[in-house]
Amino acid sequence: MTKQLTLYVVRHGQTYFNIYNKLQGWSNSPLTEAGIADAEGAGQRLQDVQFGAAYCSDTTRAEQTAKTILAANHSAPAAQLTTAAFFREEFYGYYEGTDMAQAWYVAGAPHGVPSFKAIEEKYSIGKAKDFLKEADPFRQAENNQEYWARVDQAFDLIRHNTDLKDGDNVLMVSHGNTLLSLMERYGQGKYDLSERPANGSVTKLLLTPDDIQVLSYNQKD
Repeated sequence: MTKQLTLYVVRHGQTYFNIYNKLQGWSNSPLTEAGIADAEGAGQRLQDVQFGAAYCSDTTRAEQTAKTILAANHSAPAAQLTTAAFFREEFYGYYEGTDMAQAWYVAGAPHGVPSFKAIEEKYSIGKAKDFLKEADPFRQAENNQEYWARVDQAFDLIRHNTDLKDGDNVLMVSHGNTLLSLMERYGQGKYDLSERPANGSVTKLLLTPDDIQVLSYNQKD
């Protein structure tokens, strides 16, 4: 039987690195008071959704957001939270914790595109990953191929959960660049990728055995 799952993908609450406009990636930065409110708001909006499972990256901002949402959920039994590195944000390598504008200037300027927006407009978000790896003196940042090889395993982890049945809802707490990357890959050009999705926003995806379809993006009302 073909199993289809509805993913409620929430961007984690605001962090201090978000305020300081720093690349966060695999680094940990705590939720701010506003970030806790982001998570609580998402929990209220999703409190009546019956989740068959919940997933997030093994970063504190994602875990805290996921646990806050699940604590507000009215369904019983409560969904079990699974954390895994597959769900992490893009790894920025040497540029972890760097000012975003500075990092993307270093990555894009040699190619005539001195900002993330300019890279995205002329090339793609995927190419931005490639450029950043090229600029990384340690070559440890993820390029586009490496990024998707990891993130695709996250979705396969959900697909292969034998406790989930056709039609189930799944909570997935994710990250800003990951959501933009998903919209670029699966959004069929329908969404504005020049602005980052809001902290605490909800994006709905339909996960099938061999595809992902976007049902809605960046909803916070």
